Amino acid sequence: MTMPRVLVIAGSDSSGGAGLEADQKVLAAHRCYAMTATTALTAQNTLGVEDVHITPPAFVAKQIDACLCDIGCDVVKLGMLASAETIKIIADALTRHGVSTVVLDPVMVSTSGAQLLPGDAVRNLRDLLLPLTTILTPNIPEATLLLRDADIQYKSPSNLDDLKLLAKLVYSLGPKAVLLKGGHMPLTKSYEKANSDDEKQLTVDILYDGDGDNYMIIESEYIDSRNTHGTGCSLASAIAANLALQISQSSSSPSSSSSSSSLSLPTATRLAVRYVTSGISSADPTLGKGSGPINHFHNVQHHVFSRGHFIEYLLSHPKIQPVWKAYTQHEFTLQLARGTLDETIFKNYLIQDYLYLRHFARTHSLAGYKSKTMSSIAASAQIVLHIQRETDLHKTYCAEFGISETDLESPDRRESLACVAYSRYVLDIGHSQDWLALQMALAPCLLGYGEAARMLYADPLSVTAEKGNRYWKWVENYVAEDYAQAVDVGRELIEREIVKQSPERVDELMEIFLRAAEMEVRFWDLDAHV
Repeated sequence: MTMPRVLVIAGSDSSGGAGLEADQKVLAAHRCYAMTATTALTAQNTLGVEDVHITPPAFVAKQIDACLCDIGCDVVKLGMLASAETIKIIADALTRHGVSTVVLDPVMVSTSGAQLLPGDAVRNLRDLLLPLTTILTPNIPEATLLLRDADIQYKSPSNLDDLKLLAKLVYSLGPKAVLLKGGHMPLTKSYEKANSDDEKQLTVDILYDGDGDNYMIIESEYIDSRNTHGTGCSLASAIAANLALQISQSSSSPSSSSSSSSLSLPTATRLAVRYVTSGISSADPTLGKGSGPINHFHNVQHHVFSRGHFIEYLLSHPKIQPVWKAYTQHEFTLQLARGTLDETIFKNYLIQDYLYLRHFARTHSLAGYKSKTMSSIAASAQIVLHIQRETDLHKTYCAEFGISETDLESPDRRESLACVAYSRYVLDIGHSQDWLALQMALAPCLLGYGEAARMLYADPLSVTAEKGNRYWKWVENYVAEDYAQAVDVGRELIEREIVKQSPERVDELMEIFLRAAEMEVRFWDLDAHV
């Protein structure tokens, strides 16, 4: 699918809740590429607009031309248009560039009821832009202003039928479709105008495209919220995003038409209404002292780490870092690398590590069973074979300290409590959870041994003690190229899968990693091998 492109022609909101700033957030949340042509700058916040600086219309035209001559667009979204001359120039630009899909949010009336566009601008919008508009999205005050300016008689709405008639009358002004937004008039359950807060049960948005008496009614539960700043901008941009997504999908399919006539306005509109409703209900009420913004990113499962850098984020996380430091800079390994570790402790460690290796191999065999691709199954099989070779080397290393294979396999060799707790925890995760959870339980062992060995290998005191250090081979094993490659493979597998998880699932997986790392610390504690 090609990248959906939307050009937004509107005013800027310095507080970020409406205007171009909100438009770009909506488009980003829908994974669309946003371009802008700024019609006006505003000094405003959640309490109101303090001042407006209108962009020279000729410069607005230059912004539009710069975007459309180079990048092009699938949809144009129009918001605050500021002046009659600006509207005229925009209409000319849309015609010159052959823009076929236009979403027009007629920003004409403020929340307090003040008219934002002068009369000549309203006429230009009606006469020049409405015939070019794919879908017009007025609220009730804006709809009545358009009709009044066109000398069309209308009834002040008091129920659902009146709203439907209002949408039909606005449609007669020339757009291909009208979405009449009903947020200004909450209804009762019987679809009458609510006259008290207790009666406010629902709001309706009405889509009409000229098909006789067929209307699409989108009902939403009434939400008593002050976080409604920028809802009109956000709704229109969400419709534009959904239309752009449809266009980009159909242009990528040879069997599909990319013309605007093939687009599903009902689908694009319904999804947009749901997006805004959820944005209101999940908004942060602490932003601003007046009418606060909606939550534009409620539908985005975003991660705080960059793709390919989860492990880096994980190991530097405040919750993980203290345990990771205690593990990779453990007194056991420090004494081991400097040759000062008590030999009895080291020999007992070798025995417990040998017993753990068997469970380690069992766990990776289980990982192979839980894998869904042949490459992952093969990777687990290769790890098991690597553990087998490591076990053979381990036996040879043990022999250097007077520990025979018979000693290792003796029934009297009981696993330490630390070994039992750690190995059974990992196996339990493997049985009860998915493949990725198992990899996270195994990751402290895979990553930690390599990191600890690298630090020790570069430690001047360890290097000085190397020649007479019987334990140095342990360090060399975990800085060897084959182990480094195994670590890289393990990291890559985790990085590839972690970005597919929800933020909540990532938190759960980090807890698994943390618990396993804590058990690694216990496995290396000196008193665990006395």
